[in-house]
Amino acid sequence: MKKSELEKIIKEKEEYFAGWQREKADFLNYKKQEFERLKGTLDIAKESLFEELIPVLDNFSLAEKAIPEEEKEKNGTKGLLLIKKQLEKSLKDLGLEEIETIGKEFDPKIHESVEEVEGGEPGIIVEEVQKGYTFQGKVIRIAKVKVGSYHS
Repeated sequence: MKKSELEKIIKEKEEYFAGWQREKADFLNYKKQEFERLKGTLDIAKESLFEELIPVLDNFSLAEKAIPEEEKEKNGTKGLLLIKKQLEKSLKDLGLEEIETIGKEFDPKIHESVEEVEGGEPGIIVEEVQKGYTFQGKVIRIAKVKVGSYHS
């Protein structure tokens, strides 16, 4: 085999190898982009699920508040409250986070003031009217709160 033929074969090999490396890199980039797209789709589905289940959590909380203390130790009531806790834990495990309210400074990005209350520290939340939730830093539902009044 002549030297020129060998050089030609080596050059072709290097071109094929470089082409294979580019294709491999393109494929890895495609896989990464596809994973991110699927993750985004999953996150949208989770948000939709949260929006459907948050009112169920609200109803569980209302039901719990309506139960007299002496009834909370009965087996049927305990079971109901355990289901509520299980639902809350499952949603938290999926990424749903409660917005902190009581004793926190009012933040209009995550809190909605429904009333100013006399006697509380101005600008500090004194009561939660409706829980708020976030998912991956995005507000799913704003928290409705009562805030200490600036007016005396």
